[in-house]
Amino acid sequence: MQVESFFEWLGQALGSIIRFIVDGLSGLFNLLGNAGGNFVDGLSRALGMDTSIISIIALIVGLMLLWSAIRAFMNASIIAGIIWLLLGLWLLSWIIH
Repeated sequence: MQVESFFEWLGQALGSIIRFIVDGLSGLFNLLGNAGGNFVDGLSRALGMDTSIISIIALIVGLMLLWSAIRAFMNASIIAGIIWLLLGLWLLSWIIH
């Protein structure tokens, strides 16, 4: 009888600890998800673009093209810099209204 109540107590204690950890992680991931969503909403509202994943990917690619243009200009590669700059500006102007 004593053994059964001990293992019952141990199971309840272990279950409570696991439940506390799961609830804490769930709250943390919900907080991060809401923060990411709010960041994307604010960014898209400030830039005047849609909040779709395609628009976000196009924004990232456009910024990478502009970064490539800066690197090309720093390496004294004028033609490549102009090409990267024009491609980046074209892509960014396509997504930003």
